[in-house]
Amino acid sequence: MNESISDLKTRRHRGVWGWILISLLIAVIVLAVIGEIVVHRAMPILKGRVIETLSTRFNSRVEMDGFSVSVLKGLEVSGDGLRIYPQDEVVAAGAKDALISLGHFSFHASLSGLFVKPMHVGTVHVAGMAIHIPPREMRQQAPKGQRHLGKIKILVDEIVFDDSKLIIGTIKPDKEPKEFEMSRIVMRNVGPDAPWRYDATLVNAIPKGDIHATGTFGPWNNESPGDSTVTGRYTFDHADLNTIKGIGGMLSSVGEFGGQLNRIVVDGTTETPNFSLDTANHPVPLHTKFHAIVDGTSGDTYLQPVEARLGRSEFTCSGAVVNVKGKGHIIDLDVNVPAGRIQDFLQLAVKTTPVVMTGRLQMKTKLHIRPGPESVAKKIGLKGGFVLEQIHFSNPEIEDKVDMLSLRAQGDPKAAKPGAEDVPSEMVGEFVMDAGRLSFSKLNYSLPGADVMLAGEYTLDGERFEFAGKVRTKAKVSQMVASRWKSILLKPVDPFFKKDGAGAVIPVKVSGTKSAPKFGLDLHH
Repeated sequence: MNESISDLKTRRHRGVWGWILISLLIAVIVLAVIGEIVVHRAMPILKGRVIETLSTRFNSRVEMDGFSVSVLKGLEVSGDGLRIYPQDEVVAAGAKDALISLGHFSFHASLSGLFVKPMHVGTVHVAGMAIHIPPREMRQQAPKGQRHLGKIKILVDEIVFDDSKLIIGTIKPDKEPKEFEMSRIVMRNVGPDAPWRYDATLVNAIPKGDIHATGTFGPWNNESPGDSTVTGRYTFDHADLNTIKGIGGMLSSVGEFGGQLNRIVVDGTTETPNFSLDTANHPVPLHTKFHAIVDGTSGDTYLQPVEARLGRSEFTCSGAVVNVKGKGHIIDLDVNVPAGRIQDFLQLAVKTTPVVMTGRLQMKTKLHIRPGPESVAKKIGLKGGFVLEQIHFSNPEIEDKVDMLSLRAQGDPKAAKPGAEDVPSEMVGEFVMDAGRLSFSKLNYSLPGADVMLAGEYTLDGERFEFAGKVRTKAKVSQMVASRWKSILLKPVDPFFKKDGAGAVIPVKVSGTKSAPKFGLDLHH
């Protein structure tokens, strides 16, 4: 009987506690619903407080199209169309775009996280962010010493940005704003007193490919956003150079960078195992190591310098890639080839197979590529000088003619036969390349017994040669023929060709095509 009474009391206590728990649960639900209703009705007030806080922090106008808060499952916040503008003085100077705009944002935080300092938030999602950094000249209009930043009082584990872009403005009428598209950015441990770590994927339009970068950003400089610090390392794989009209190949690059958004210093390397120009379509391996400065205010890039290797030829270049509004870029470089191989450059640029000649090359030239939609071959220009040594012509007919010319010029015509031993020779020239043609104002070719001085041009497709000039020989005209009778007959002619201390000065011309070159006297001179 006592056990039954005890069991009954126990069941009653359990029932009471059960009802208490159920009542508390119902009360919590009711309070949550009431809180949700109160929060919903207070939404305009909360939205106003958010806008006011951001406006105070950035000392500028803030707009937001939509804002919602829920406390049913912790704190859930989302918003649409958030726009934070530059300071009024900067806007008055001409900066019309929002400094920061967010298409949509949302985050969730546990209620317990609201009561710790700094407040803790797990993950924030942002879509459609755009950062417009006004030109420096406009930013300088902002009042100094009036920053109302305070400290960030929120610690965020992770912020995920999708489809973002950074635009660095310029006031120069001939420049386009510098724009970077970022398909995805993940920032971690975003909070006070330290730069923020990021992992980003940038979309590179030309050459087409994705750049993956990791590093740190910040702290954000509200007074001068362009001076905000950024550092990192990047990889750029499978960049298709065929997206640049006139060139081809698959480029990859790795490197590191640092500085401010206005001025970023980049050090890296590139590998293009199959670099080509459409004038030849002969792939040649290209490796570069570069030090570059990216001027965010103008969109210009300064190369200081680039160390490159084309095939087996090493060279350096320095200069600038200049942004031109509405047209693209102008590329101006000083190129120095201290000890290259002419065949590497001919293989890249000229269709002729095999290349016209081989030899050791020294060259200094200015390279200019104008902007525009045409292929690189039609836009590229070169102007400079070169020295070629140890020259050998790949066409046996041309090489034989050169070797026989040397023997005749030395007064040994009987040895001047096809298959004669190759003679050492050297070429010095000054040239201009433009519109697919290579023109020589000076082309001096020296070989034993003779100096050939020419001027003229040939097309890079190898379809036309046109040179004219003079040949100075050590031997007289009568000494350059094997037949004794011809030599006797030519002796009266010797005085007409003997000039300036040379045995003979003979006007010559070289014309024709790569497959049928023609050598002969220039009777018009």
